[in-house]
Amino acid sequence: MRHQKQTTKERPQSWRQQRRKNTNIWLFSLEIGFFAGLIWGGVKALFFYMGFTKVVPGYLVEPFFKNAFLHTQFGYYVGWASFIGLSLVATMIYTLAFRKMRGPVPGLIYGVVWWGLLFVLLGPWLDMLPPLTKLPAMTIISEFCLYLLWGLFIGYTAAEEYTDERAREPKKTTKQALQ
Repeated sequence: MRHQKQTTKERPQSWRQQRRKNTNIWLFSLEIGFFAGLIWGGVKALFFYMGFTKVVPGYLVEPFFKNAFLHTQFGYYVGWASFIGLSLVATMIYTLAFRKMRGPVPGLIYGVVWWGLLFVLLGPWLDMLPPLTKLPAMTIISEFCLYLLWGLFIGYTAAEEYTDERAREPKKTTKQALQ
């Protein structure tokens, strides 16, 4: 009996628990932001290519580049890079302010807030986007869903890293688990 207690205390932690203790908040948010921008920026470009949205992928840099340039191949890459930049900033904000929130709902709300900021407030005000009343319904729905999933990706990834409940469960030996 005494031998079992000693071996459970000496057992090394799992890689997930070791990683959580050593997670650098800055590097973690940069990593998640990069992949959020890479994945969902690619989906945005695919939406544009397939005609689900009329908003060019480089709309975030529309004030700095001519619209004709943003419709070229290199313009698509500039748009994708700008979406990665937005994702880096958004992930830093989320990770610093909301990383301890549990579940998928905070991330979904975060994505909706970003969609509202970009498509309702800043986009029309900075002439990046036309007002919502002038956009087709398919574009509005597609972009809303894209930002919803983008926010879910950012929020749920941060929640999984910083609020994983399995780390709080007591350790059980295999004999105890089978009983």
